[in-house]
Amino acid sequence: MFELTFLGTAASAPLPKRGLSSALVTHGEHRFMVDCGEGTQRQLLTSGLGFRRLEHILLTHPHLDHILGLGGILSTLSQWETISGVTLYGGKATLDKAEDLIYQIVFRGGRPPLRIDMVELHAGTFLEGDDFSVSAFPVRHRGPDCYGFVFEEMARRPFLNDKATALGVPPGPERRALVHGTPITLADGRVIHPDEVLGELRTGAKLVMTGDVGDTQSILPVVSGASTLVTEATYSDADGDMAREHGHLSAGQAARLARDAGVGQLILTHISGRHRERDLEEEARAIFPNTVLARDFDAFKIKGE
Repeated sequence: MFELTFLGTAASAPLPKRGLSSALVTHGEHRFMVDCGEGTQRQLLTSGLGFRRLEHILLTHPHLDHILGLGGILSTLSQWETISGVTLYGGKATLDKAEDLIYQIVFRGGRPPLRIDMVELHAGTFLEGDDFSVSAFPVRHRGPDCYGFVFEEMARRPFLNDKATALGVPPGPERRALVHGTPITLADGRVIHPDEVLGELRTGAKLVMTGDVGDTQSILPVVSGASTLVTEATYSDADGDMAREHGHLSAGQAARLARDAGVGQLILTHISGRHRERDLEEEARAIFPNTVLARDFDAFKIKGE
């Protein structure tokens, strides 16, 4: 399961009740910030999530409404001793701009007290945990090196506690061994095989976050079958020409992508003040009913089958 919390959901400029783009994805002990618009560190504090384990910041593209908050967060983290370093992930153009912000402004003339690593993204997996992976995929927006992200759990077989107890398997390392596919021998000499205590294979959660994107057909294969798709709805269908000109999506386009990709849930973000929220939500729901328009501090649990 992934936990997703929106820290900023506005497009281009902040709104009275919407900060600039940022979200936090959590999986177990792992935390990933996706984009870091201006004011994100205040949003972290307001949400109660705080700065703990904020070691991975994933950047979709180099526009300032998605990266300008890096200066504040890195400045704050550099004054604390709770974290040894931060890794920024982004395309080359994104990291170039982030590097200018960090070393020409925030820490100009000095050495950051915090270790800051930068990893240039290319299409494919760039982070792996014991039971999940994070991968990047290219999207078409304005300018080069724009990416979306896929957070995906590995398929798993659930551990059947009742069966294990009935077989006399004690809690602890024996059960962990069975979960990892290793037979065990009990004190009475009986050998217990994993198949005896593991259920049917279940698909893990798949969370896709596009960032800003102006084209849906090129990303359809990546989005296909996602448990949850998070994408933008900067415009309405009535403003389709403007959306294409600026490399953004309408709510209707986002909904058609969700429908054609067979996703479980659609969450809309990057909301402009030019539209009423209700109108965008209704436009999308008419095409894809399981649509939610995200607001700052909304939280979701993304589960597999």
